[in-house]
Amino acid sequence: MNFLEEFIKKESSAGILLIFVTILALALKNSVFSDFYAAFLRTPVEIRFADLHIAKPLLLWINDGLMAIFFLLIGLEVKREILEGQLSTVSQIALPGIAAIGGMVIPAFFYIYINLGDETAMRGWAIPTATDIAFALGILALLGKRVPLSLKIFLMALAIIDDLGAIVIIALFYTVELSTLSISVAASALTVLVIMNYFGVVKKAAYITVGVVLWVSVLKSGVHATLAGVALAFTIPLNCKTKEGETCSLAKEMEKDLHFWVAFFILPLFAFVNAGIDLRHVSLDQMTTGVPLGIMAGLFLGKQIGVFGFTWVAIKLGWAKLPDSSTWLQLYGVSVLTGIGFTMSLFVDSLAFTDGNLYQQADKLAVLVASFSAGILGYMVLRYAKVKTD
Repeated sequence: MNFLEEFIKKESSAGILLIFVTILALALKNSVFSDFYAAFLRTPVEIRFADLHIAKPLLLWINDGLMAIFFLLIGLEVKREILEGQLSTVSQIALPGIAAIGGMVIPAFFYIYINLGDETAMRGWAIPTATDIAFALGILALLGKRVPLSLKIFLMALAIIDDLGAIVIIALFYTVELSTLSISVAASALTVLVIMNYFGVVKKAAYITVGVVLWVSVLKSGVHATLAGVALAFTIPLNCKTKEGETCSLAKEMEKDLHFWVAFFILPLFAFVNAGIDLRHVSLDQMTTGVPLGIMAGLFLGKQIGVFGFTWVAIKLGWAKLPDSSTWLQLYGVSVLTGIGFTMSLFVDSLAFTDGNLYQQADKLAVLVASFSAGILGYMVLRYAKVKTD
């Protein structure tokens, strides 16, 4: 089994697990176990080392800490794909790149149009721009060979570019007041990592140790801590040599080591602690106005219009070509699946609205409704689309 097939298999299985933990979280939050679930999220966790003191509830340790590991994996995937993978040439990056731009711009437009004039609501404009690759590939896995490999590669590349866009958005728009001291420490840690890469250091422990210092300093700086994972990823050598002169790839080794834990532990745990919504406090009126409506319109309509519309224009203008062995209807079905924002949209939502009850969690429910709707429609389109035979 090659790397791509292994990647798709793991992501697909993880997508199915995400559905299960989401249903479990919703069931617990809306049952007699609601208080137990809430107490679990509030569990205090502290770390002390000399004058360094970090105290957060479990929910924030997961969102700020474990998700930094997720973004470390994203950074490693982006680096590998850009240097030698599906994003390494202009011809390979053209179609998914154009599709990703459409999949970010149009959903944001839908959201902004609906919430124009509400300053607080406008903080959430980036929520519908995200795509959950695990969930989307999980849907494709259910369809087997009805979906050509070229479309799976297209979706994977699009999602990776989408994640790169999310990283930029988080860095530019979800950074609070900065601490000069912490930023200086983070810059020093990053400099050390770059020097280690330059001089060919190939010890994982060395990168992890300095990476922890980087994460703590970024956490204290006002920049979101998950960006430390991305910065660390970009400094880990993709191609290197051991002292014995053997070729190695520290980045690929770490990517392989992390993939299982991210797919089957970190993302499901994140979904479990963030998808528990008290449905008793959400009304239909809330869901059809403002932020929730903007999220649903952006994810369900904006994503498919943006991705399919931009790819249609690019192909018609000759800038790219339709993926091999695929049809326009199949491409549309995959475009619909990009509306599955789920974990990524929930994550951006947690950054945009730090008060989880600001919209009585109607915003989170909107993410789930739009994501599941996109998943169902995308599946139905691909399930009944005619398979192209060569």
